[in-house]
Amino acid sequence: MHDPVREVETPYSWLRLGVATLLSTLGGVGLWSGVVALPVVQAEFAVARGEASLPYTLTMLGFGVGGMVIGRLVDRFGIARPLAVAAITLGLGYIAAGSADSLWQFALAHGLLIGIGSAATFAPLIADISHWFSRRRGTAVALCATGNYIAGTFWPPVLEHFIRVDGWRATHLGVGVFCILTMVPLALSLRRPSPHLAAAALGPARARQHGLGLSPGALQVALMIAGLACCMAMAMPQVHIVAYCGDLGYGATRGAQMLSLMLGFGIVSRVASGFVADSIGGFGTLLLGSALQGTALLFYLLFNGLTSLYVISALFGLFQGGIVPSYAVIVREYFPPQEAGTRVGSIIMATVVGMALGGWTSGAIFDLTGSYRAAFANGLAWNVLNVAITIWLLMRQRRPVALA
Repeated sequence: MHDPVREVETPYSWLRLGVATLLSTLGGVGLWSGVVALPVVQAEFAVARGEASLPYTLTMLGFGVGGMVIGRLVDRFGIARPLAVAAITLGLGYIAAGSADSLWQFALAHGLLIGIGSAATFAPLIADISHWFSRRRGTAVALCATGNYIAGTFWPPVLEHFIRVDGWRATHLGVGVFCILTMVPLALSLRRPSPHLAAAALGPARARQHGLGLSPGALQVALMIAGLACCMAMAMPQVHIVAYCGDLGYGATRGAQMLSLMLGFGIVSRVASGFVADSIGGFGTLLLGSALQGTALLFYLLFNGLTSLYVISALFGLFQGGIVPSYAVIVREYFPPQEAGTRVGSIIMATVVGMALGGWTSGAIFDLTGSYRAAFANGLAWNVLNVAITIWLLMRQRRPVALA
């Protein structure tokens, strides 16, 4: 007789995690190609830098909305079919972008196809993999989430090489075909239904449903505000470290090295945060990561020497990488498993909005003040809000309620 309980945390679960992480790495190309191609696209269409940045902005918006919509589909139909359709959408987006005759066509291909297609490989995949683990759920979620950062390490040099050798149009067409040929079969390999019954059976000992004295809607809103706040803070160094180093006279190359260092330590942080979450839970991990991220932001305010910035950037990556996966762990602790895709997708959408607004706000503050000092202070203030919300929710915890 089929026993879904025994499907949790088996060798198949780890194999599925490996496939999910690979899919997240491949689909993560959507978040980085616009950045790499920006200079050549600007030259091709003869537009200003702000206009050339529009495709990236639309990609992020599509990524946020797509994660929420696809997450709802995953809750209803499982991950395989929505992910396969999203992979085709992602591939067609690159083919459309490579064939674009104007910047607006290029931008719409990014927002409506690439951003939405790429979204399926982050929040929905994280939500799905959370159903296949119980004791090591935090570790599994964190490992799956590293695909996003691995993509940031792998794709930019690959894209830069092919754009330089073959041109940006041929590169986009090639990426589109590659995504369809590789991601669709991988997505269809995940057709085995997620063991919701097993998650429900194994979850009560760890879950704390009804333990905060809040309605599900109120808790969801609180987590979305917290996600927005932490990423408003996170965006300041990630988006502006290159420009900041240029203003200090260290050069853009130094800033790019610091960004790479930040992302590299972010991978380490995400993996480590999974082990931490398995020990102290999602809220404890979120509070720890957010408090440490705030400390790093404070260091940016206090020190601006070259060596100091390298060290602080490494620390910032090491501190912040585990924050976003913590929200997925919290969702699995406090909400029914059949709502995981929708809940995680909504919170990730809030974090994406936070990154987009945080990057823009920091630039606007710099334009007003002529310095990034106030922008770092603004990021620190948003970080304090995230810490305050997390502490408030932790203080509301009650004794876990076992569900029949």
